[in-house]
Amino acid sequence: MNAAPTFPAPTFPALTFVALPSDLAQAYRAGAPDANGQPAERDVSDGAGVPCRHCLSEVAAGEPYLILAHRPFPTPQPYAELGPIFLHAGPCRRHPDSAETPAMLLGWERLLIRGYGQDDRIVYGSRQIVATGDLAASAQALLARPDTAYVHVRSASNNCYQCRIERG
Repeated sequence: MNAAPTFPAPTFPALTFVALPSDLAQAYRAGAPDANGQPAERDVSDGAGVPCRHCLSEVAAGEPYLILAHRPFPTPQPYAELGPIFLHAGPCRRHPDSAETPAMLLGWERLLIRGYGQDDRIVYGSRQIVATGDLAASAQALLARPDTAYVHVRSASNNCYQCRIERG
């Protein structure tokens, strides 16, 4: 009797969560135009649902913040989505590139993730709405695919860009 073949367990890459670069955050704070060519709008946080894409923390109640259109891709092209993001109006410490899921995301029930190829285009069939507790494993599975260069984390309810996940 022949034994059933055994297959090695799949290996998944380490993850790195990547926040908005400091030079870009500073440029927006200094008045650089957003992805629509407009200056950022200013508002004051009520303390709920205002996640800063630079420090990956909520903007606290009473703190000023910027609202602007951001395109998290190197160049415009048909798949280079743009949408609103929030930033602390004043300086904040950039969230370090890290394998740890940013605390800001842990309070959310669900997130949308989507894979992108080396050409910065959507990898078809990669979009998933995942429970926050499954974020790391789901992103690892996408990044294990040879056609996926990185993953975007977005709001499941509004599709707003939150951060990027790369191979660690």
